[in-house]
Amino acid sequence: MVTFFTDASQLPATVYDFIVVGAGNAGNVVAARLTEDWKTTVLLIEAGISHEGIDSVAVPGLVLDNLPFSPVMWNYTTVPQAALDNRPIPYAKGRVVGGSSSVNFMEYTRSSNTEYDRWANLTGDAGWSWKNMEQYYLKNSRLVPPQDGHNTTGDVDPSVHGYGPVPLSLVGTPNPLDARMRAATQAPGAEFPFQLDMNGGDMIGFGIVQSTILNGERMHSGKAFLEPAMSRPNLHVLIENTVTRLIQTKTTNGLPSFMKVEFARDALSARSVVTATKEVVLSAGSIGTPQILMLSGIGDREELTAIGVNVTVDNPAVGKHLKDHPIMANYFQVNSNETYDDIFRDRDVSNTFLAQWKQNRTGPMVASPSTGLGFFRLPDNDTIFERFADPSPGEGAGHIELILSNQWTPEVQIPPATGSFLTVHAVVVSPASEGTVRLNSTNPFEFPLLDPQLLSSEFDQHTIIHAARLARQFVSSSPWADFVESRTGIIGDTDDDEADLLAAARQATVTIWHPMCTARMAPKGSTDGAIDPDLLVKGVSGLRVIDGAALPAIPATHPMAAIYLLAERGSDLIKQKWKL
Repeated sequence: MVTFFTDASQLPATVYDFIVVGAGNAGNVVAARLTEDWKTTVLLIEAGISHEGIDSVAVPGLVLDNLPFSPVMWNYTTVPQAALDNRPIPYAKGRVVGGSSSVNFMEYTRSSNTEYDRWANLTGDAGWSWKNMEQYYLKNSRLVPPQDGHNTTGDVDPSVHGYGPVPLSLVGTPNPLDARMRAATQAPGAEFPFQLDMNGGDMIGFGIVQSTILNGERMHSGKAFLEPAMSRPNLHVLIENTVTRLIQTKTTNGLPSFMKVEFARDALSARSVVTATKEVVLSAGSIGTPQILMLSGIGDREELTAIGVNVTVDNPAVGKHLKDHPIMANYFQVNSNETYDDIFRDRDVSNTFLAQWKQNRTGPMVASPSTGLGFFRLPDNDTIFERFADPSPGEGAGHIELILSNQWTPEVQIPPATGSFLTVHAVVVSPASEGTVRLNSTNPFEFPLLDPQLLSSEFDQHTIIHAARLARQFVSSSPWADFVESRTGIIGDTDDDEADLLAAARQATVTIWHPMCTARMAPKGSTDGAIDPDLLVKGVSGLRVIDGAALPAIPATHPMAAIYLLAERGSDLIKQKWKL
């Protein structure tokens, strides 16, 4: 049991060396790493609730209970998406200690080596290259045994793993998909390679999921980083309070400083203010961070002036360049009595397995619904590259991800009342589409306008059609012959005609909830980024962004690991500046 403050009146101080906004994937890393120096005082402010005692956070198999709307989510919705037949899309982000690492599907894929080399090229800072970032990967995570203790030889490469606080384990309960997936990659003439370890630097091929699960329980940033640091007297954590804006305090070296942080419990509560003497670190996520910056008068002058915000720093990149991963479910009816469909459509069955989990941490609830995944590139001779530059990091990284789930997972269509199903999710992991986060008003408790522009690029449309065909091709291989019976669902009921597939994709595509890059890094002196490569906000003194908003490009994979690594290096950049 940890002790959080929930009201400003409870705080033992109002002045700290550092104030970190957001106890999520990145913020907990920053708070924990900075307070390793016992002389350094840190206040961590989180809008959400405690993670403790919430089954849907702790139990891997209950992850779908959080999505897309629940008490531990921000419960955003996008504006109507033009390329998705004007459908508004639920936009899930964690509003709980641990942030989205407390509610995501727990896949830890640190991305290809070329991903980080791309960061270095885009920012002009070699410190973001894999040669330097590898140390942070090793420092951040470690491989642990699966919950059922099965032999993992041939399913993972222990030599590429580190020694950090984030545990990574393979699926901890028997699953009928894994053997078939492996067989499909190794059958004579197989066109889909097997990837021994997605965290080895090359991600192409199918492999076994590595999840942030320890002893059958989710291990988010709150448990891995924050809980071990909570006994430190130099760390105070305030939850259930929303930061409403940053207040300019002075000018340092000709630049405005925003060292006061204003916050409140809700829209009707009085505002409170705390002060940082060294830095304020925004780790409020790809939506919260640009919203706070804009509410503080840091952003596009023309847009902010139009809604009544007094602009102090004209930084047009704030809230721009939003990148996200479109996802589309391909459903197949299967001949199996080992799927998890009944768990998700029958609460009595779910409760039985939950009781088993609580008793001895065994059964289906010890694992995420996603059991296997693969990354693939478009063919080098694809004619789409005659008209579009390749948005992927390059060698070792994919344009497409296929994710296998041993049940019908509901995104757009609810599960049928009967039957057993396989879902193969198709994800565009190197999207060309780009959107925005904009203020809806000057009210900090009003959600911003979110427009990820999903599938707006012809490149993304082409890629998701190719992904649907890949999914069909994969489950048509011989190892699936006695398992897969037929296609079904919006995509499955569509033939192979390109126009028909695209029309169906517009109805079946949603988001995998990976918004990134809304306050992205760019070289010093450039105008296309909100922050410098050292994560300092351009035109401002003493203000950093350390979260997914800061990434210069969306990772061609699940972004949790990349954000962890960003936070590890970001913490070191702060320590180096202040000689901590």
